[in-house]
Amino acid sequence: MYLILSITASTLIFIIFKLIGRYNINTLQVIVINYIAAFLFGLWNYDSPIELNTIVESKWIYGAIGLGFLFIAIFNVMALTAQRNGLSVASVASKMSVIIPIVFGIYVYKEGVGFQKILGIVLALISVYLTSVKPKTTKNTTKGLWLPILLFFGSGVIDTSIKYLETTYVGKNDIALFSATIFLFAFVIGASILIYKSVKNPIPITFKAVIAGCILGVVNFFSIYYLLRALDHDTLESSTLFTVNNVAIVMISTLLGLVMFKESITKTNWLGIGLAIIAIVMVTLA
Repeated sequence: MYLILSITASTLIFIIFKLIGRYNINTLQVIVINYIAAFLFGLWNYDSPIELNTIVESKWIYGAIGLGFLFIAIFNVMALTAQRNGLSVASVASKMSVIIPIVFGIYVYKEGVGFQKILGIVLALISVYLTSVKPKTTKNTTKGLWLPILLFFGSGVIDTSIKYLETTYVGKNDIALFSATIFLFAFVIGASILIYKSVKNPIPITFKAVIAGCILGVVNFFSIYYLLRALDHDTLESSTLFTVNNVAIVMISTLLGLVMFKESITKTNWLGIGLAIIAIVMVTLA
């Protein structure tokens, strides 16, 4: 259930970003507002009394600072990749990075590896590529190759760090506070960038940006919160969980793009969706 809720929230982020683009709302403003909204919502969901010393002296504080920086940095890399290499290349690079936390889980936590699971993971990687690739972007795949590579490793490091911190330092009762703290540091860094850009080119914050940012913040918080809750559960190993999570997001987002936004889906994309379903079933049952 936690995994399903995390996938749902992550897919809603996709829809919100599509709507932001459609209504010409300033993306950076929405992102910065989203992080402060996610932080405040996380505090509201934290049951125990909040003390600054508890956060500062926690074992996960430095990890939260690092993740806050990565959230902002990798988002910008993702934006640059989409602009210079195409949206499909950005999607493939970010979701194929699932191989990094998978290998980490198998190597560090000695998670189970069998023929069915390995085959399912390979099919999952192929399905992500086939579902995301668009014919018109193929000519750009070799241009500015360092951006997709950086996005690949950055996204993988984020997922792996979340798993490591959750397993090693974050207690069950601290998941909401840990998530909120990550968003706080992401907000501080993002706000600094926004202020710096505003000095050179002032752009007033619109009411639409505030509303969109608040909605995105709540959804964004739940995407991380439920992913952490799923990782904390004993039902699925992290290698299985990350595979199902990433493949399902790509598959459902592609289908929603067809239904809601009338995006074109090629025969290759449909083949990818079919392989995604097979991969999810294989990895989950393994």
